[in-house]
Amino acid sequence: MNILGFDIGGTKSAAILAKVEEEKIEIVDRIEIRTIGLWQEVLDDLGREAEKLMTSHEWNTSEFSIGISCGGPLDAKKGIILSPPNLPGWDNVPVVAFFEERFKRPASLQNDADACALAEWKYGAGKGVDNMIFLTFGTGLGAGLILNGKLYCGASNMAGEVGHIRLEDDGPIGYGKKGSFEGFCSGGGIAQIAKMKAEELEKEGKKASYHHKGLDAITTKDVAVAAEEGNEDALEVFRISGHYFGKGLSILIDILNPELIVAGSVFLRAGKFMKDEMNKVIDEEALHYSSEVCQIKESQLGEEIGDYGAVITALSGDW
Repeated sequence: MNILGFDIGGTKSAAILAKVEEEKIEIVDRIEIRTIGLWQEVLDDLGREAEKLMTSHEWNTSEFSIGISCGGPLDAKKGIILSPPNLPGWDNVPVVAFFEERFKRPASLQNDADACALAEWKYGAGKGVDNMIFLTFGTGLGAGLILNGKLYCGASNMAGEVGHIRLEDDGPIGYGKKGSFEGFCSGGGIAQIAKMKAEELEKEGKKASYHHKGLDAITTKDVAVAAEEGNEDALEVFRISGHYFGKGLSILIDILNPELIVAGSVFLRAGKFMKDEMNKVIDEEALHYSSEVCQIKESQLGEEIGDYGAVITALSGDW
């Protein structure tokens, strides 16, 4: 079966061509664009790039399905994206209708965390488990929940919006809320923590190791590079994020009692700087009976998890 996937993120988006055969997904080709501009412009660009890929691979344009993954909130049944915090201006976007009209093929929409949870469960680290949480840990923080062997979406398809949980009364802003789980544990949140740390150092007449341009230009990647070089200020930024990651994970462990928690993106690339503090907090906060049966791993599908998530969305009715 041929699948055309669209992975829409707050920073970048991709069009993906894939083939699905029994227990295997083969990513044939992909192209990535920056998610910049009005939603109509981004979707039009994605559609145009997808058409180029299809032409170059001589796809039969009448024999494929479309899968679309995007950060929530969204209404998967109606095929509408509903004002995601990391996509300002994307309000009530009829994304399924847009691509169905363009390609004259059926399309399905899924929250990216749910889509990635399904992908990791079927094809990655979650094979063989019945209770698993997938955390996006990218531009934002969302969770996909596999509970008792099924994807759990909730009464209004909003289950798993863990980034909205407030961990402190004040702190970096994520999901429109100060001190939220997303505020402390996301690409955008870590950049905010780094900026706060850099401002503190400036008051002492010092400059942060990752501060190369303006304060507002600091990125999580800058901090990660500085941490790799052993700079203590950068390592401290990740320790702070790791502390709150441990607090958030402890809540999830206590409530849902999963066998496995898988995290992607930032955790995949920089989790090694967070794990010691994360594990320390889990040992202090979570119920021992639950934490001792829960493993925490990086995404096995790695940097391709978003591609797999978009592709599996076209098959999600089969699970």
